[in-house]
Amino acid sequence: MTDKTVFKRFAIGIIAIWLVLFALVPNLMVIIASFMTQGESEFIVWTPSISSYQRMLDPLYLQVFWNSFYLSAFTTVLCLLIGYPFAYLIARAGPKARPILLLLVIVPFWTSSLVRTYAMIIILNANGLLNSTLLGLGLINEPLQILYTDTAVIAGLVYTLLPFMVLPLYAAIEKLDWRLVEAARDLGARKVRTFVSVIIPLTMPGIVAGSMLVFLPGLGMFYIADFLGGSKTTLIGNLIQRQFLSARDWPFGSAASVTLTVTMGVMIWIYLLSAKRANAKVEV
Repeated sequence: MTDKTVFKRFAIGIIAIWLVLFALVPNLMVIIASFMTQGESEFIVWTPSISSYQRMLDPLYLQVFWNSFYLSAFTTVLCLLIGYPFAYLIARAGPKARPILLLLVIVPFWTSSLVRTYAMIIILNANGLLNSTLLGLGLINEPLQILYTDTAVIAGLVYTLLPFMVLPLYAAIEKLDWRLVEAARDLGARKVRTFVSVIIPLTMPGIVAGSMLVFLPGLGMFYIADFLGGSKTTLIGNLIQRQFLSARDWPFGSAASVTLTVTMGVMIWIYLLSAKRANAKVEV
Protein backbone atom coordinates (compact mmCIF):
# COMPACT_ATOMS: atom_id res chain seq x y z
CA MET A 1 0.00 0.00 0.00
CA THR A 2 1.52 3.32 -1.10
CA ASP A 3 1.74 6.46 0.98
CA LYS A 4 -0.70 8.14 -1.41
CA THR A 5 -3.32 5.45 -0.78
CA VAL A 6 -2.85 5.68 3.00
CA PHE A 7 -3.24 9.47 2.92
CA LYS A 8 -6.32 9.18 0.70
CA ARG A 9 -8.01 6.71 3.05
CA PHE A 10 -7.04 8.78 6.08
CA ALA A 11 -8.50 11.96 4.55
CA ILE A 12 -11.70 10.20 3.52
CA GLY A 13 -11.99 8.66 6.98
CA ILE A 14 -11.61 12.03 8.71
CA ILE A 15 -14.25 13.58 6.46
CA ALA A 16 -16.61 10.64 7.03
CA ILE A 17 -16.22 10.87 10.81
CA TRP A 18 -16.80 14.63 10.68
CA LEU A 19 -19.98 14.23 8.62
CA VAL A 20 -21.30 11.50 10.89
CA LEU A 21 -20.65 13.43 14.13
CA PHE A 22 -21.67 16.91 13.00
CA ALA A 23 -24.23 16.25 10.24
CA LEU A 24 -25.81 12.80 10.46
CA VAL A 25 -26.10 12.48 14.25
CA PRO A 26 -27.55 15.99 14.85
CA ASN A 27 -30.10 15.48 12.08
CA LEU A 28 -31.11 12.11 13.50
CA MET A 29 -31.54 13.74 16.91
CA VAL A 30 -33.80 16.40 15.39
CA ILE A 31 -35.88 13.77 13.59
CA ILE A 32 -36.28 11.72 16.78
CA ALA A 33 -37.15 14.83 18.82
CA SER A 34 -39.84 15.79 16.30
CA PHE A 35 -41.77 12.62 17.21
CA MET A 36 -41.63 13.31 20.95
CA THR A 37 -43.68 15.62 23.18
CA GLN A 38 -42.94 18.66 25.31
CA GLY A 39 -43.05 18.30 29.08
CA GLU A 40 -44.03 20.83 31.71
CA SER A 41 -40.45 21.31 32.87
CA GLU A 42 -38.53 19.20 30.35
CA PHE A 43 -37.65 20.17 26.82
CA ILE A 44 -38.51 16.68 25.56
CA VAL A 45 -40.59 13.88 27.02
CA TRP A 46 -39.81 10.52 25.47
CA THR A 47 -43.41 9.77 24.59
CA PRO A 48 -43.86 9.07 20.87
CA SER A 49 -46.37 11.37 19.20
CA ILE A 50 -47.11 12.98 15.84
CA SER A 51 -48.84 15.97 17.43
CA SER A 52 -46.03 18.33 16.38
CA TYR A 53 -46.56 17.46 12.72
CA GLN A 54 -50.31 17.83 13.14
CA ARG A 55 -49.75 21.34 14.48
CA MET A 56 -47.92 22.18 11.25
CA LEU A 57 -51.32 21.98 9.49
CA ASP A 58 -52.65 24.83 11.60
CA PRO A 59 -53.60 27.80 9.34
CA LEU A 60 -51.28 30.05 11.36
CA TYR A 61 -48.21 27.96 10.56
CA LEU A 62 -49.33 27.30 6.99
CA GLN A 63 -49.42 31.08 6.57
CA VAL A 64 -45.84 31.26 7.82
CA PHE A 65 -44.81 28.70 5.21
CA TRP A 66 -46.68 30.62 2.52
CA ASN A 67 -45.04 33.92 3.51
CA SER A 68 -41.63 32.24 3.47
CA PHE A 69 -42.15 30.78 0.01
CA TYR A 70 -43.57 34.04 -1.30
CA LEU A 71 -40.73 36.22 0.01
CA SER A 72 -38.07 33.72 -1.05
CA ALA A 73 -39.59 33.35 -4.54
CA PHE A 74 -39.85 37.12 -4.96
CA THR A 75 -36.24 37.47 -3.84
CA THR A 76 -35.19 34.82 -6.37
CA VAL A 77 -36.92 36.66 -9.22
CA LEU A 78 -35.30 39.97 -8.26
CA CYS A 79 -31.87 38.35 -7.96
CA LEU A 80 -32.33 36.82 -11.41
CA LEU A 81 -33.40 40.12 -12.98
CA ILE A 82 -30.47 41.94 -11.39
CA GLY A 83 -27.90 39.16 -11.58
CA TYR A 84 -28.36 38.03 -15.19
CA PRO A 85 -27.35 41.34 -16.82
CA PHE A 86 -24.41 41.66 -14.43
CA ALA A 87 -23.27 38.09 -15.07
CA TYR A 88 -23.63 38.70 -18.82
CA LEU A 89 -21.53 41.85 -18.47
CA ILE A 90 -18.81 39.94 -16.61
CA ALA A 91 -18.75 37.12 -19.16
CA ARG A 92 -18.49 39.55 -22.07
CA ALA A 93 -15.97 41.86 -20.39
CA GLY A 94 -12.37 42.02 -21.46
CA PRO A 95 -9.62 39.99 -19.78
CA LYS A 96 -8.56 43.00 -17.67
CA ALA A 97 -12.00 44.05 -16.47
CA ARG A 98 -13.33 40.54 -15.79
CA PRO A 99 -11.23 39.80 -12.66
CA ILE A 100 -12.21 43.17 -11.20
CA LEU A 101 -15.91 42.54 -11.77
CA LEU A 102 -15.64 39.05 -10.30
CA LEU A 103 -13.88 40.54 -7.29
CA LEU A 104 -16.81 42.91 -6.78
CA VAL A 105 -19.11 39.87 -6.60
CA ILE A 106 -16.88 37.97 -4.19
CA VAL A 107 -16.02 40.88 -1.87
CA PRO A 108 -19.32 40.63 0.12
CA PHE A 109 -18.30 37.11 1.20
CA TRP A 110 -15.36 38.63 3.06
CA THR A 111 -17.75 40.29 5.51
CA SER A 112 -20.21 38.54 7.82
CA SER A 113 -23.77 38.63 6.50
CA LEU A 114 -24.84 39.69 9.98
CA VAL A 115 -22.68 42.80 9.76
CA ARG A 116 -24.06 43.55 6.29
CA THR A 117 -27.60 43.20 7.65
CA TYR A 118 -26.82 45.81 10.30
CA ALA A 119 -25.55 48.03 7.50
CA MET A 120 -28.92 47.64 5.78
CA ILE A 121 -30.59 48.98 8.94
CA ILE A 122 -28.43 52.10 8.72
CA ILE A 123 -29.35 52.53 5.06
CA LEU A 124 -33.11 51.89 5.36
CA ASN A 125 -33.76 53.62 8.67
CA ALA A 126 -36.05 56.67 8.74
CA ASN A 127 -32.98 58.83 9.35
CA GLY A 128 -30.74 56.58 7.30
CA LEU A 129 -28.68 57.08 4.18
CA LEU A 130 -31.47 56.36 1.68
CA ASN A 131 -34.03 58.74 3.16
CA SER A 132 -31.40 61.43 3.75
CA THR A 133 -30.35 61.23 0.10
CA LEU A 134 -33.91 61.32 -1.24
CA LEU A 135 -34.82 64.22 1.05
CA GLY A 136 -31.68 66.09 0.04
CA LEU A 137 -32.52 65.66 -3.65
CA GLY A 138 -36.07 66.83 -3.03
CA LEU A 139 -37.59 63.60 -4.36
CA ILE A 140 -39.65 63.03 -1.19
CA ASN A 141 -41.14 65.35 1.42
CA GLU A 142 -41.00 62.97 4.37
CA PRO A 143 -38.98 59.85 5.22
CA LEU A 144 -40.13 56.58 3.70
CA GLN A 145 -41.15 53.88 6.16
CA ILE A 146 -39.16 50.99 4.68
CA LEU A 147 -37.59 49.41 7.74
CA TYR A 148 -39.64 46.69 9.48
CA THR A 149 -41.63 45.88 6.35
CA ASP A 150 -41.61 43.04 3.82
CA THR A 151 -39.85 45.41 1.43
CA ALA A 152 -36.92 45.71 3.84
CA VAL A 153 -36.77 41.94 4.27
CA ILE A 154 -36.72 41.38 0.50
CA ALA A 155 -34.05 44.07 0.10
CA GLY A 156 -31.94 42.37 2.76
CA LEU A 157 -32.37 38.94 1.18
CA VAL A 158 -31.47 40.25 -2.28
CA TYR A 159 -28.45 42.07 -0.88
CA THR A 160 -27.22 38.92 0.87
CA LEU A 161 -28.04 36.29 -1.75
CA LEU A 162 -27.33 38.12 -5.02
CA PRO A 163 -23.75 36.74 -5.35
CA PHE A 164 -25.16 33.19 -5.20
CA MET A 165 -27.18 34.02 -8.32
CA VAL A 166 -24.45 35.86 -10.22
CA LEU A 167 -21.72 33.23 -9.98
CA PRO A 168 -23.69 30.26 -11.47
CA LEU A 169 -25.05 32.56 -14.17
CA TYR A 170 -21.55 33.76 -15.01
CA ALA A 171 -20.29 30.17 -15.23
CA ALA A 172 -23.13 29.25 -17.62
CA ILE A 173 -22.77 32.35 -19.80
CA GLU A 174 -18.98 32.11 -19.91
CA LYS A 175 -19.22 28.55 -21.30
CA LEU A 176 -21.81 29.57 -23.91
CA ASP A 177 -20.92 28.68 -27.50
CA TRP A 178 -21.19 32.11 -29.11
CA ARG A 179 -21.07 30.56 -32.56
CA LEU A 180 -24.68 29.52 -32.03
CA VAL A 181 -25.60 33.12 -31.24
CA GLU A 182 -23.82 34.32 -34.38
CA ALA A 183 -25.59 31.62 -36.41
CA ALA A 184 -28.98 32.79 -35.12
CA ARG A 185 -28.19 36.36 -36.12
CA ASP A 186 -26.98 35.25 -39.55
CA LEU A 187 -30.34 33.52 -40.01
CA GLY A 188 -32.13 36.79 -39.42
CA ALA A 189 -33.03 36.56 -35.73
CA ARG A 190 -33.11 39.89 -33.95
CA LYS A 191 -31.35 40.50 -30.64
CA VAL A 192 -34.45 39.91 -28.53
CA ARG A 193 -35.36 36.72 -30.42
CA THR A 194 -31.76 35.48 -30.17
CA PHE A 195 -31.69 36.17 -26.45
CA VAL A 196 -35.01 34.44 -25.78
CA SER A 197 -34.61 31.49 -28.16
CA VAL A 198 -30.86 30.80 -27.93
CA ILE A 199 -29.09 32.41 -24.99
CA ILE A 200 -31.68 31.75 -22.28
CA PRO A 201 -32.16 28.03 -23.13
CA LEU A 202 -28.40 27.47 -23.29
CA THR A 203 -27.85 29.19 -19.93
CA MET A 204 -30.85 27.56 -18.26
CA PRO A 205 -28.64 25.30 -16.06
CA GLY A 206 -27.09 28.43 -14.56
CA ILE A 207 -30.51 30.03 -14.09
CA VAL A 208 -31.88 26.96 -12.30
CA ALA A 209 -28.75 26.48 -10.18
CA GLY A 210 -28.68 30.15 -9.16
CA SER A 211 -32.39 30.10 -8.36
CA MET A 212 -31.94 27.08 -6.12
CA LEU A 213 -28.97 28.68 -4.34
CA VAL A 214 -31.07 31.77 -3.64
CA PHE A 215 -34.50 30.29 -2.96
CA LEU A 216 -33.53 27.55 -0.51
CA PRO A 217 -31.33 29.65 1.83
CA GLY A 218 -33.91 32.44 1.66
CA LEU A 219 -36.40 30.24 3.47
CA GLY A 220 -34.29 29.99 6.60
CA MET A 221 -32.51 33.34 7.02
CA PHE A 222 -34.32 34.24 10.22
CA TYR A 223 -31.92 36.97 11.32
CA ILE A 224 -32.70 39.10 8.26
CA ALA A 225 -36.42 38.90 8.98
CA ASP A 226 -35.75 39.69 12.66
CA PHE A 227 -33.55 42.73 12.06
CA LEU A 228 -35.21 44.20 8.97
CA GLY A 229 -38.80 42.98 9.37
CA GLY A 230 -39.17 43.14 13.14
CA SER A 231 -42.08 41.13 14.47
CA LYS A 232 -44.17 41.86 11.37
CA THR A 233 -42.42 39.32 9.13
CA THR A 234 -41.98 35.68 10.12
CA LEU A 235 -40.15 33.13 8.02
CA ILE A 236 -39.83 29.42 8.63
CA GLY A 237 -36.40 30.07 10.09
CA ASN A 238 -37.91 32.52 12.59
CA LEU A 239 -40.52 29.94 13.59
CA ILE A 240 -37.86 27.29 14.23
CA GLN A 241 -35.59 29.70 16.10
CA ARG A 242 -38.38 30.92 18.38
CA GLN A 243 -39.56 27.40 19.18
CA PHE A 244 -36.09 26.39 20.33
CA LEU A 245 -35.03 29.57 22.12
CA SER A 246 -38.23 31.28 23.28
CA ALA A 247 -41.10 28.80 23.49
CA ARG A 248 -38.75 25.94 24.44
CA ASP A 249 -40.94 23.60 22.41
CA TRP A 250 -38.20 21.47 20.97
CA PRO A 251 -40.46 18.77 19.45
CA PHE A 252 -42.43 21.33 17.44
CA GLY A 253 -39.28 23.20 16.46
CA SER A 254 -37.77 19.90 15.34
CA ALA A 255 -40.89 19.08 13.34
CA ALA A 256 -40.73 22.45 11.59
CA SER A 257 -37.04 21.89 10.87
CA VAL A 258 -37.67 18.42 9.45
CA THR A 259 -40.51 19.77 7.31
CA LEU A 260 -38.25 22.49 5.93
CA THR A 261 -35.46 19.99 5.26
CA VAL A 262 -37.81 17.60 3.46
CA THR A 263 -39.18 20.48 1.38
CA MET A 264 -35.68 21.50 0.35
CA GLY A 265 -34.81 17.88 -0.41
CA VAL A 266 -37.83 17.51 -2.67
CA MET A 267 -36.96 20.70 -4.55
CA ILE A 268 -33.35 19.56 -5.02
CA TRP A 269 -34.61 16.20 -6.28
CA ILE A 270 -36.88 17.94 -8.78
CA TYR A 271 -33.94 20.08 -9.90
CA LEU A 272 -31.69 17.05 -10.40
CA LEU A 273 -34.45 15.21 -12.26
CA SER A 274 -35.07 18.15 -14.59
CA ALA A 275 -31.34 18.57 -15.18
CA LYS A 276 -31.02 14.87 -16.03
CA ARG A 277 -33.88 15.10 -18.52
CA ALA A 278 -32.38 18.25 -20.07
CA ASN A 279 -29.01 16.53 -20.51
CA ALA A 280 -30.74 13.52 -22.06
CA LYS A 281 -32.44 15.77 -24.63
CA VAL A 282 -29.15 17.45 -25.46
CA GLU A 283 -27.45 14.08 -26.03
CA VAL A 284 -30.26 12.98 -28.34
